[in-house]
Amino acid sequence: MSFWHRLDALLARIRPRRYALSLLIDAAVIVAAWQFTYLFRLGFERWLSARPGYDPLVQAAIVAIYLVVFVLLGVPRGMWRFSGFGEVKRLAVACALAGALAAAVVLMAQLVQVPRAVLALHPVITLFGLAGVRLGYRMLYEHTRAQIAAGSSETRRTLVLGAGTAARMLLAGIQHQGWVVVGLLDDDPAKQRSRLAGVPVLGTLDRAAELARSLAATHLVIAMPSVRGALRRRVIELATATGLPVQTVPSAQELVEGATVSRVRDIQPEDLLGREPVVLDEAGIADCIGGKVVLITGAGGSIGSELCRQVARYGPGKLVLVELSEFNLYTIEQELGERFPQLPLERLIGDVKNLEHMRQLMQRWKPQVVFHAAAYKHVPLMEEHNAWVALQNNTLGTHNAALAAAEAGAERFVLISTDKAVNPTNVMGATKRAAEMVISALAREHVGTRFMAVRFGNVLGSSGSVIPKFKEQIARGGPVTVTHPDIIRYFMTIPEAARLVVQAAAIGETGQVYVLDMGEPVRIVELARDLIRMSGHTLEEIPIVFTGLRPGEKLFEELLADSDTTLPTAIAQLRIARLQGQGGTAAALEATIRAVPEGDAAAVRGLLRDLVGEYRAAPASA
Repeated sequence: MSFWHRLDALLARIRPRRYALSLLIDAAVIVAAWQFTYLFRLGFERWLSARPGYDPLVQAAIVAIYLVVFVLLGVPRGMWRFSGFGEVKRLAVACALAGALAAAVVLMAQLVQVPRAVLALHPVITLFGLAGVRLGYRMLYEHTRAQIAAGSSETRRTLVLGAGTAARMLLAGIQHQGWVVVGLLDDDPAKQRSRLAGVPVLGTLDRAAELARSLAATHLVIAMPSVRGALRRRVIELATATGLPVQTVPSAQELVEGATVSRVRDIQPEDLLGREPVVLDEAGIADCIGGKVVLITGAGGSIGSELCRQVARYGPGKLVLVELSEFNLYTIEQELGERFPQLPLERLIGDVKNLEHMRQLMQRWKPQVVFHAAAYKHVPLMEEHNAWVALQNNTLGTHNAALAAAEAGAERFVLISTDKAVNPTNVMGATKRAAEMVISALAREHVGTRFMAVRFGNVLGSSGSVIPKFKEQIARGGPVTVTHPDIIRYFMTIPEAARLVVQAAAIGETGQVYVLDMGEPVRIVELARDLIRMSGHTLEEIPIVFTGLRPGEKLFEELLADSDTTLPTAIAQLRIARLQGQGGTAAALEATIRAVPEGDAAAVRGLLRDLVGEYRAAPASA
C-alpha cells in the first residue's frame, strides 16, 4: 500500500471523530492566534514579559467563549474536505461574535492590562488561522485522492457538461470518488473562462468532442438536471458524438425523490425524451383513492406494478393485488411491503379469464376503485397461434373483471388500453379495441360504476419493449436489429404513464376513453443509434441490421381513430376521445366471444373484423 493510500485510510478512520477533533484543533488555533496577536502588537522583546499574570486565565476564558459560540453556530459539524467560501463566511460570523463577547467580558472585568489592540486583532487572526487549517486539510485531502486516482490502473478523466449549481455539487463529491475532472463546458457567456471549485470552464458545449480529445478524457458527465426537451437531447447528442461513455447526474425528479447529485448514473433512454414532469391534481387523486379499497389486476406486470407504487403514495385503505404469475406477485408484494409498511395488502393469484373467480374475488374484497392492467401485449406473439388466447384474456378478461366489479358496487373501473387499438392492424390491438367497446357497453348498463379506458403508447423499459432487447444486443457486441428504417413509435416512461392513469381515474366520467399525450414520436432506428453511442461504441463497431416488419406490425401508431374527436381536460397531458359506433350489449359481446372455437385463429380474426370495423390485418412486408 502506498503512502497516499495509508494517508487516505488514516483520514477515513478519524472522520467519525471529527466533531471532537474540530473543537480541539480550533482551541489550539485560538490559543496560537492569541500568542501571535501579542507578538504582532508588542514585538519579540516584550510579547512575553509585558503580559499580566492573569493572562493564562484570560486565554482559557476566551477559548471557552469561542468554543461555546462555535457549538451554537454548528461550526464543528462542517466537513473540512468540502470547505469553501460558505464555510469561511460562517467562521467569520462566529469569530466576530465570539471576539465581541470576549472583549466585553475583559472590559467588564476591568482587566486593564490586556491591550485593547489585542482584543480587536485576535478575532481577525483567529479567522485567518481557522480558515487556513480547513482549506489546508481540503488541499491535502484532494491531493491525496488525486494521487490515488493517478496511480490507479484505470484513471477516469471526465469532462463535465454544465457549470451551474448541479456541477458545483457534483465537483464536491465526484473528485473524491477517484474521478479527475479535466474541465467544464457551458453555453452561458458569463461563465466562460471562470473557475468552479478550482476547475476551469473551458468553452461552450459545442466544443465537447474537440476538448475531449485534446484533454484525453475517458468519460463525459452531464450536470444539467433541469434541462429538458430539445435542449436536453442536443446536450446528449453532443456528448454521445464524442464516442466516450456518457453519464449524468440524477434528473430533477430523482433529486426530489432523494438522489444525490454526486451519484452519477448511465444515460437512460428516458433521458432522451426530455419530457416535462407531469403536473397532477394531487388533491383530486387523494380524494379518489385515499382510504378506499383499490384493486389492481396484472399487479405484477410493468404497468401494473408501477400503478401499485403510485396508488400506494395516496394512502388507500387497502390495496388488493391480483396477478396470475406467482413470481411477479411475490416480487411486487415484497417491494410494497418494504416501501409502504403501513399499507394493508392482499395478495391474490387470479385469472381474469375466469368469470366466477372474478365475481367471488370482487364480492369478497368489495373494491371501490379497480385498475385493469392484466393483458397480453406482445404483438407478434399474439398474431398467430395465440390469437384465441389474446381474445380470451384481453377482451373477455376485461368483460369479466369489469362486470364483476360493477356487480360488487365498484365506484370506478379503469381499463389500461393501447395506441395499437386505434385503426388496428394486429390481433393484439383489435382485442384491446374490442375491450374498449365492452367497457362502453357496460357503462350504459351499470350506471352506478364509472367505466373508462386510458390509451397510451410504448413505455420505456417495460417487458417485451425494444429497449431491453437493444441493450442485450449491444452487450453481446451486436448487431442491433430494427424491423424497418422508417418505423416510429410513441414513448413514455412507466412512472409517467402510471401517474396519468391514476389521474384519469380521478377525473374520468363513465364511457370515456382518455388519450395520454405521448409527445413527439421517436424513430426506432434513431433510438438504437443513441443507445449504441451512449454505450461508448460506434456504428461501425455495432451495426444496425433491418429485419423487416413482423406479422401485424405497422410503421406508425395512432393515438386517435379517424372518426374520433378529442376534448381537453384540466390536465394538459390528458385528452378525451369521444368514440362512435359502439352499439350492442355487453352480454351479446360476451356470448359472441365465447362462441369462438378454441385455438381457431381464423375465427378470431373474423370475429374481430365484425366487432371492430376499422380492423385491417396487415401482412408483414420488408
